[in-house]
Amino acid sequence: MSEPDRPRVRYEKEGHLARVTLDRPDRLNAMDLRMHRELAEVWDDAEADDRVRVVVLTGAGERAFTVGQDLHERARLDREGVPRSSFGSRGQPGWPRLTERFAFSKPVLARVDGYALGGGFELALACDLIIASERAVFALPEAGLGLVPGAGGAFRLARQLPLKAAMGYLLTGRRMDAATAFGFGLVNQVVPPAELDDCVAEWTGALLRSAPLAVRAIKEAVLRSVDMPLPQAFETPFTWEQRRRGSADAVEGPRAFAERREPRWQGA
Repeated sequence: MSEPDRPRVRYEKEGHLARVTLDRPDRLNAMDLRMHRELAEVWDDAEADDRVRVVVLTGAGERAFTVGQDLHERARLDREGVPRSSFGSRGQPGWPRLTERFAFSKPVLARVDGYALGGGFELALACDLIIASERAVFALPEAGLGLVPGAGGAFRLARQLPLKAAMGYLLTGRRMDAATAFGFGLVNQVVPPAELDDCVAEWTGALLRSAPLAVRAIKEAVLRSVDMPLPQAFETPFTWEQRRRGSADAVEGPRAFAERREPRWQGA
């Protein structure tokens, strides 16, 4: 199958785990408009399918997670007079993209091997956890291309790093290696490439052992409250916490502990 006709995303489910693979390794998994359309369908399905409790997002091959926007396609669109986007993807194919799915309720783990540049770094920043190989490289090179990190990089990096450090990377496009990213707390763990899949499996196993409604309640509460005053956070009604509180799983956890057995989560 030729590249124009081949799907850009592989979406696989195994038990309660979904794997999403950006699949253009010959283009370093650059994201074109077709990939964004396919990803929108994936995120819709993963959110709606109650069997899916954890999502792993990665790139095909060993060279890149994704290098972000397909600049060859962008150059063609410029020649055709297609308007450029700014911050956010509203009105663009695939909207809302993961970087703007602020209510996506299930944990997404980014498995990063190789380059995570531009929109690729922004995509990783939008995930809940990042596990990286030692050869992972992160950067937002937009300023050097006359662009802006419009998929949330300008906003998320300044929230996840000290401001001066974030500005240094944003204004110069400097690259950040995996060890530096780990030092900043941007990634959860860094391992040799040969150990990456085993490490990801350990993390997803731990996530899947957690009660699914509790995970969703915690994710929503953390992300919605991070900019709230503390008293407001305590008083805010969180949708998934209300569901968890009245669920069978809220009873099952303490009962399983008291009976010295593994809990049997229903996720409802």
